[in-house]
Amino acid sequence: MIAPEATNFVFAVEVVAVLAAAFSGFAESQRKSMDVVGVFTVAFVTAFGGGTLRDVLLDRRPFFWVQHEAYVILIFALSLFATPMMRTAHRIIPNAGFIAADAIGLGFFSIVGVSLALEAGMPTFTATMMGVITGVFGGVLRDVILNEVPIVLRDNRPYAMTAFFGCWFYVLMRGVGAEEALALWTAAGLVTITRLIAWRHDWSLK
Repeated sequence: MIAPEATNFVFAVEVVAVLAAAFSGFAESQRKSMDVVGVFTVAFVTAFGGGTLRDVLLDRRPFFWVQHEAYVILIFALSLFATPMMRTAHRIIPNAGFIAADAIGLGFFSIVGVSLALEAGMPTFTATMMGVITGVFGGVLRDVILNEVPIVLRDNRPYAMTAFFGCWFYVLMRGVGAEEALALWTAAGLVTITRLIAWRHDWSLK
C-alpha cells in the first residue's frame, strides 16, 4: 500500500498529466478547425478519458475529475483561449508540441494509474496493465472523436510499450525501497523521454 503522505505526490503527477493531455487535445482540435465547443470536448476526453476508465475499473468514486473540480474549470477556461494560442503555437512548433504533450500525458498518466492500482491492492501485472490503459485511453478517445485511427494503433514507434516498461520500472523502484516521489517522477519521466526519443529517431516495432 502507498503511504498516506504519497497522496500529494500522486496528485502533483496527475496535474501534469491532465495539463499535458489537454494540450494535446487543444492541438489536435485546432488542426481540425473546431469551434470552442469542439475544443473543450476534445480536451476534456483527452485529459479525463484514461483516468475515468481507470476509476471505473478500480471502482473508485468519485471520479478523479469530479473530486478535483478545479481540473474541469481549468480545462474549460483554457478552451476559451485555446484557438488563438494553438494557432500561434502551430506556427512556432508545428508538430513537436503535440508529440511532446502526448508523450508527457502518456508517461504521467501511466505511472499514476499503476500507482493507484497498487494502492487498491491489484496484483502487480494487473496494476501495470491498468497503468498502460490509463496512459493510452484518453488519446484513443481523442483520435476516435477526430475520426482518426488512434495513434497507439497506427504509430509503429514504441508507444504503449514505453508505458508498459515504465510501469514496471516504477514497480521495481518501489520494490527496492525508493521513495514514492522519486519513483513516481523518475518512472513518468522515463516513459516520456523514451517515447520522445523513439519518435525523434524513428524507432520501429515492425
